[in-house]
Amino acid sequence: MKKGSILVYGLIAVVAIGVILIFSGIGAYNKLVAQNEGVQTALSQIDNQLQRRNDLIPNLVETVKGYAAHEEEIFTSIAESRAKLAGASSFEDKATASEELSGALSRLLVVAENYPELKANESFRTLTDNLENTENRIAIARMEYNNSAREFNTAIKKFPTVIFAGIFGFDSYDYFEASEGAREVPKVDFGNK
Repeated sequence: MKKGSILVYGLIAVVAIGVILIFSGIGAYNKLVAQNEGVQTALSQIDNQLQRRNDLIPNLVETVKGYAAHEEEIFTSIAESRAKLAGASSFEDKATASEELSGALSRLLVVAENYPELKANESFRTLTDNLENTENRIAIARMEYNNSAREFNTAIKKFPTVIFAGIFGFDSYDYFEASEGAREVPKVDFGNK
C-alpha cells in the first residue's frame, strides 16, 4: 500500500468517526429534549389538577361554614394554604403548599363527618366527590411526573448521554415526595369551646 492510500483511509476513518459522533450527539440531544418536554408536561398536569382543587375548595368551605361556623381555625388554615399554593413559584414551594392544603382539607372533612345533616346535603356530597376525584387525579399526575422525571434523570446519567447532557445544560428533576408529616393522621380536636 502506498503512503497516500493509508492517509486517505485514515482520513476517511476520522471523518466517519466524526460523523458518527455528530449524529450520536444529535440523537442524544433530541432524546433529552423530548424527555425534558415529557417531564414539563407531567408537571403542568399537576398544576392543572392543583388549580382544579383550588377552584373547588371555596364552594366546599362555604357549604361547610353554614353548618360548622365555629370551626374558624380550619377555614383560616385552608385559606392560608390556598394563598401559599397560588403564590408558589418553585417546585418545592408548590409541593409544600399542596401538602399543607391536603392536610387542611383532611381536617375539614373530618369536621364535616360530625354533621349528619351536612353529609346528607347534595351540594356537599357533590363537592366532596369532586374533591376526592381531584385528589386522585393529583396523585396520578404526581406519579406520572415522577415516572417521567425518573426516565429523564436516568437518561442524563447514562454514558455517553451524560456528556451531551452536561454540554447542553440538562439538569435532573426533583421528585414529588410526601412531606414529613404526611404519614401522620391529622388530629382534630372537638374539645369544648
